Amino acid sequence: MRKLLRIRDARVFLLGWGVSMFGDSAMFLVLGIWAKDLTDSNAAAGLVFFVLALPSLFSPLAGLVVDRVRKKPLLIGVNGFMAAAILLLLFVHDRGDLWLIYVIAGLYGATGSVLYSARSAFMTLMLPRELLGEANAIFATIREGLRLVSPLFGAGLYAAFGGGVVAVADGASFAFVAVAITFVRTPERPPAREDEHHFLTELAAGVRHVFATLPLKQIILTTGVCLLVVGFAETLIFAVVDAGLHRQPSFLGVLESLQGLGAILGGLTAAAALRRFGDVRLVGIGMALFAVGDGTFATHSLAVVSCGFAVAGFGLAWLIVGFATSIQVRTPQRLQGRVASAADTMISTPQTVSIALGASLISVVDYRVLVAIMGVVLIGCAAYLLTRGPEPVAAEEPALAA
Repeated sequence: MRKLLRIRDARVFLLGWGVSMFGDSAMFLVLGIWAKDLTDSNAAAGLVFFVLALPSLFSPLAGLVVDRVRKKPLLIGVNGFMAAAILLLLFVHDRGDLWLIYVIAGLYGATGSVLYSARSAFMTLMLPRELLGEANAIFATIREGLRLVSPLFGAGLYAAFGGGVVAVADGASFAFVAVAITFVRTPERPPAREDEHHFLTELAAGVRHVFATLPLKQIILTTGVCLLVVGFAETLIFAVVDAGLHRQPSFLGVLESLQGLGAILGGLTAAAALRRFGDVRLVGIGMALFAVGDGTFATHSLAVVSCGFAVAGFGLAWLIVGFATSIQVRTPQRLQGRVASAADTMISTPQTVSIALGASLISVVDYRVLVAIMGVVLIGCAAYLLTRGPEPVAAEEPALAA
């Protein structure tokens, strides 16, 4: 990590993106709270998060755009656009203005798909390939660390001054990262034109690469299978707190803080673990740890469940770092955006289905049954990845650090 932070562009990029992540994390919760306050409707508040997630279905298109343009101007332009667009929330005053909240949520989701792919691709240009794992680990650590403070900061700012002030603060965070990226000196050539000009063929190139690259296929498809059940946790955790621990729903905030602390520790150790185990096995270990942590949800012990949250957070950080780094190091530069977007779609779709299914099942199935199902699937997926042999990187792809 010290070697990474000696790189000037890396320091500038990480600082800028860290500030932006803080603003985003604070704003997401506020959008839901704001919709609830305007309408007194849980459904209206929940719809905010549905609108946030909906644009992910079009991630492959975002990936194609990323692969067709230079990444630095795209990152600056999209962040600058959102810095201005977020100020539309200053015109939200009553229930009749609710549509503006949904517009901003949709823009967040759409631009988020572009920024995710563009950031991943730009990192492969900016950083030595052996340091990509460290960079992804830092992002994971920052993200989980922010989960401990930024939602509370955003909610507190909203309660004290209203949503408009939060919108201005979030707009400033978008502007900050846009300015920071302008100071990144990494040279970038225009993307090479491809011989293939059929739109649908180019759009599907990311998916084709995933299925043609065995380690990527193993990681992404196995993660997708896991997320078909992991989404159950979004609903059953309320039953764990209520029926299992006999606590108020607000106690979930304490448990999520413990998960965040575990994830921070996981992020700090993930890069070293990646070098030791490789990407495929790191994701498998992360899944196994996540399964162990979630398995504690079936108990009635506060101490055991609390430890389980921390272990699950630790495992999740390893999974995320292995997943993100695998995409970067096993994908040629010309496909970085499309492969990242394809991977995002292939895991976000089953997760969305899983959340909806869990919400339906929790009323008719004991939550411990759902915990058991999650555990069986997660352990099975982890075992599959952990029994795969180390896979070399193709000659035209950057190599994993030894």
